[in-house]
Amino acid sequence: MGLIVNKPADDLKFADLLKQLEIEAPEEMRPIRIHVGGPVEFGRGFVLHSSDYNQQDSTMQVGEAFAMTATLDILEDIAMGEGPTDALLAMGYAGWGPGQLEDEIVRNGWLIGDASEALVFGSEDGSKWQSALKKMGINPLLLSAEGGRA
Repeated sequence: MGLIVNKPADDLKFADLLKQLEIEAPEEMRPIRIHVGGPVEFGRGFVLHSSDYNQQDSTMQVGEAFAMTATLDILEDIAMGEGPTDALLAMGYAGWGPGQLEDEIVRNGWLIGDASEALVFGSEDGSKWQSALKKMGINPLLLSAEGGRA
């Protein structure tokens, strides 16, 4: 599975989501961006966050800098200011069948680079793609829509 981290869900607001889930929150709380995480199960939410937050049985470590939690506990903690330092809420996810993603990678359908907290949490959504390419030393004007091998 994967999460899209640069496509905001402009029609969804964190405060409205909390109200819908009947989670009490103070009037003043930090803003959490909600994103379209992918086309699969849009009604299901995932919080990608910094690794400084951990729920015993529900947080999954994703590398050294990131973790993911998909329970209401993290939303309650974020609302009360007790959640992770950095967080991004994704509604839905991207999914692949067995071997599908690996096949797409072999066919050069993906560029693979290291994620950084600054890129995932700090960058403006509209510039994340360009920032990721720049970090890899790739000029987006030189990319082709066709994959292949030289």
